[in-house]
Amino acid sequence: MTAGRPAPTPADPTPGRRLTVASRRPGSAAYPGPHGTDEGDARGDLVGRVTLQTVADQVGVSRMTVSNAFSRPDQLSAELRARILAAAEELGYIGPDPAARALARGTTGAVGVLLTDSVGAAFQDDVATGFFGALAEELAPTGMAVALLPSGGSADKIPARDVPIDGALVYACAGDAEALGWLQKRRLPLVFVDQAPTGGADAVLLDDVEGGRLGAQHLLDLGHRRVGLLTMGSQGRASGLVEPREAGSANYVAAERVRGWLGALEPAGAQVLAVQMHENTEDAAHEGATVLLEAADRPTGIVCFSDRMAYGAVRAAHDLGLRVPEDVSVVGYDDSPLASRVRPSLTTVRQDVAEKGRAAARVLTAAIERARTGVPSEGRVVRLPAELVVRRSTGPAPDEVRTAADDA
Repeated sequence: MTAGRPAPTPADPTPGRRLTVASRRPGSAAYPGPHGTDEGDARGDLVGRVTLQTVADQVGVSRMTVSNAFSRPDQLSAELRARILAAAEELGYIGPDPAARALARGTTGAVGVLLTDSVGAAFQDDVATGFFGALAEELAPTGMAVALLPSGGSADKIPARDVPIDGALVYACAGDAEALGWLQKRRLPLVFVDQAPTGGADAVLLDDVEGGRLGAQHLLDLGHRRVGLLTMGSQGRASGLVEPREAGSANYVAAERVRGWLGALEPAGAQVLAVQMHENTEDAAHEGATVLLEAADRPTGIVCFSDRMAYGAVRAAHDLGLRVPEDVSVVGYDDSPLASRVRPSLTTVRQDVAEKGRAAARVLTAAIERARTGVPSEGRVVRLPAELVVRRSTGPAPDEVRTAADDA
């Protein structure tokens, strides 16, 4: 090199691109890219790339030791790990790139929850939000994240096909949903929740037949012999009055609850009217309950698919000048927070939503571990009990109904 002549700029391996080496102040971060990305400063200058090796050189340890500081902290002393993390922070490095880490480990560190409805609709449901909260808490010690996957999508954006996950919960989702088909094609470990399992998968189910029976039997024990069913129907079928045995066509849970209701009512010789609606909302239930309560032989008791529907039925009764429970008794399902907030408070069938979320997390993590080790699926079903909770929305059948039943 000739004295006084500037040194040549190192050649940039990318044609047409000039590499500028930025100077830095003492103590400032020379490598601001958190995962080793090349990011320019405010002047558009290109700085060096930060990597595990950069941090290793700074501390004077191996790349593996730096990696362990982020991924396997139990392999290092607290003092050494603290030095490595401090150096990484000084350099602006937040850890190995998540995509690269997932590739190296063969795991994404996330599980999916396939939803029947949109994510927004799910968070308007007290039962769903309680389930998600318990699920996330149970998974927290494992470090797994939860990705919510709506069943719908577009031709080029299908969450069930595209989102990286290690396994998924199929949460009350139609068995013929296209999104479920994508999860099955990916051969991911699946656990069905509130849905009959397919393909030998595991499941976490509530004993909805027994829960339905408990609610209907409660009305029978109070002397009711004209009972209405208010439930969910599929979008492909008309809403309104239906044959009782055809009610609950919306999904597995609705069908199971109808089975439980009829299992108690039919042997008792009760007169049954059934209405199914397309939506599990108070307004839809208000409309459906009005149909029941305006019938010639109106029911004196109504069993409902959910507490939301039960509250809609209570509103309909009040709007028609009927008293709850003196003129008509109403039984909900779920024992959601709504059941104890409304007046009169709802008699309902309780499901332990928190335990359902915890059980789903445990069964799914076990399924993922079996898949990693090549152990076949067990087809295990965890069935949770239901419990009747009696409050103020139910009471004895009106006197004239009890007298007619006694004379029959």
